[in-house]
Amino acid sequence: MSSTTMTTLRRRAVTATAALGLALLATIPSAQADGGVEAAAPVTVDFTVTGPNGVIFDDEITTDGHTVNPPSGGAHPCDGTNNGANPTPGATPTAALDDAAALGGFDWDGVWYASFDDYLVTTIDGHTQTADDFWLIEVNGVATPVGGCQFQIAAGDQVDFTWTPID
Repeated sequence: MSSTTMTTLRRRAVTATAALGLALLATIPSAQADGGVEAAAPVTVDFTVTGPNGVIFDDEITTDGHTVNPPSGGAHPCDGTNNGANPTPGATPTAALDDAAALGGFDWDGVWYASFDDYLVTTIDGHTQTADDFWLIEVNGVATPVGGCQFQIAAGDQVDFTWTPID
């Protein structure tokens, strides 16, 4: 074969490979058109919010990882993939709080920290953290080691947001 024929064949092979690669990329699931994240499989957990004056909410809820939108923090994904914490989406304590608030008729707010890719929950049911108290997130009796959008929860977990004095 001539060098011109070889060059043409190489170009066709490269073009065909590139087209195949683009076709395969088109089949990979992506974020929803509205900017939200793909929903994680829902799980049912026992969920409790205890404020300074007692229990605010205590019930089973079914939740998944999803975009949450508190007044101060704005809309951001909250599915456990935040800050690279987990490779696949899942339910999280903060997404569960968002669902419990909608179900229980109370409000919550949080500040979004881009450097952590997560919220700091600052207010639940009108109780805002102070220099002396904050909202502690626990799963199965243990404080979460990362933020509430990074930590994934499983079916049957006990998830608690508790008004806690700073010692």
